[in-house]
Amino acid sequence: MVDDLEALDRAGLIRLIHELLRQNEELRQLVEQLRRQQHRSAAPFSKGKRKPNPQKPGRKPGQGEFRRRAQPAAAPNHPPVDVPVAHALCRWCGGALEAEAAENVSVTDLAPRPQPVIRVFRIQVCRCRRCGRTVRGQHPEVAADQHGATAHRLGPGVRAMAHALHYGHGVPVRRLPAILREMTGIALTSSAITQDALKQLSGAVGQAYQRLRKQVRNAAVVYTDDTGWRVDGESAFLMAFDTDEQTAYQVRRQHGNEQVRELVPGDYGGTLVTDRGPSYNAAELSGVKQHKCLSHLIGNVTEVVASKSGAAKAFGARLKTLLQQANQLWRDRRAGKAMDYQAEVNRIEQELTRHLRIRRLRDPDNQRLLDGIGLQHDRSRVLTFLHHPDVEPTNNRAERALRPAVIARKVSHCSKNTRGAEAFAAFTSVARTAVKKGGASVAETFRLLLRPKPLPEST
Repeated sequence: MVDDLEALDRAGLIRLIHELLRQNEELRQLVEQLRRQQHRSAAPFSKGKRKPNPQKPGRKPGQGEFRRRAQPAAAPNHPPVDVPVAHALCRWCGGALEAEAAENVSVTDLAPRPQPVIRVFRIQVCRCRRCGRTVRGQHPEVAADQHGATAHRLGPGVRAMAHALHYGHGVPVRRLPAILREMTGIALTSSAITQDALKQLSGAVGQAYQRLRKQVRNAAVVYTDDTGWRVDGESAFLMAFDTDEQTAYQVRRQHGNEQVRELVPGDYGGTLVTDRGPSYNAAELSGVKQHKCLSHLIGNVTEVVASKSGAAKAFGARLKTLLQQANQLWRDRRAGKAMDYQAEVNRIEQELTRHLRIRRLRDPDNQRLLDGIGLQHDRSRVLTFLHHPDVEPTNNRAERALRPAVIARKVSHCSKNTRGAEAFAAFTSVARTAVKKGGASVAETFRLLLRPKPLPEST
């Protein structure tokens, strides 16, 4: 090092000093960045890099159908307000004005604060002269056990709105009392909301959840995926099963074929779309027609290709190209642009079968791709979507179904106990299914389920 410095002239030393200063500044910035990452930042999930050309909000010119907003239905006790022209002469030229037409405009707004509707029911109580037992009057809006300390309760509308905001829209339970008090003036506690949710597990919501679970096994295609969850601080799994009409969740301590078969039995007659998880390869599910998510397969191949060079890169590159061609062919058919569809299907399948033929490769990573994906292809689980148009290439639908729960997980820290996990699965399943069907809102769906159902006359 000393000899090298002695060999440098003055200009060379100056260049060396500048280079060392530059490297020192880069290292200082890196140390500062790492130091800041140790502390919780205002945006812990931010990637820290802005998009170079972000899209502007709103629809772009030429995209979508542009129509003005439809006129809302006016309240019957609020007739239109007539707004005349205040001037008799034209303000530009001074000419006389004459009536030409009238147009309706509207302003939709919230009331200052919706007032809660409080209905008092005077329940008549009679006593039997013979046995001395009492008989209470019954009303459709009053629960059979609503008396004594629980005589004054919150109605199904309030509880349904609380559950819809929490399970349907991800609002934390601890925020709900303040929100409902701000919007309606009704006071309730977060513990009351949680207790009501746990109570409904054995009530109407729990029954609707069980019916929904049974309906999943009758669907033509089921998309499934899972993510990490915690119950009482211990690791668990949140599993999602998505169909055209239902979305069902369940939380389990383990993720094995036993948990999958709770909703998709071994004699399931449809197609199960999954990732490459080992649970789905169990012998108990060998009789179920499956399709492996194409995005996961392409992702596995891409990871291997990126780490290779030269001849070792050829196997994965060709495999990736064939899978991408299959995906694009499915998209073209869906868009009505596929030419000679069946001929292309036959070509891709023949080339993929030949490429995944059993043989020994020099590279161990390529060998794992060949063995793993080749086995699934031999079982007709790779190109299923080309032969059955109702099957999508990926299980992205199940991943989208998990997304709201993943967001809620960052706030709620999952479930405190098993009953809370069951309540989360039941309410979230009913809420997401209501959204999928596009009928009543989540709150209205819960309100209909939570309506009191008086029991037969009792003493």
